[in-house]
Amino acid sequence: MTGIAELRLDGNAIGGVMLELFGIELTAAPCSCAGCGAREEMARLDVYIGAGIVVRCRHCEAVMIRIVEAGERIWLDLSGTISLELTRP
Repeated sequence: MTGIAELRLDGNAIGGVMLELFGIELTAAPCSCAGCGAREEMARLDVYIGAGIVVRCRHCEAVMIRIVEAGERIWLDLSGTISLELTRP
């Protein structure tokens, strides 16, 4: 049986999706958790990929980002993220 820890990836796993959505490289972008306030680069967050993508804080395990793709639509939920710091290209 596969354990949940074996399914966990790091934030680099969604680098391509975030580039597609935002048009810039975001794996080094700092973001802050709404649950505990921890600030980490996106590459250091925990990512779980299944029917959709769930990104969790590595400190408190709160859900920070949800991404669901279906056909031509993408739903992006950042409600668990206090801030996402973007740098202009």
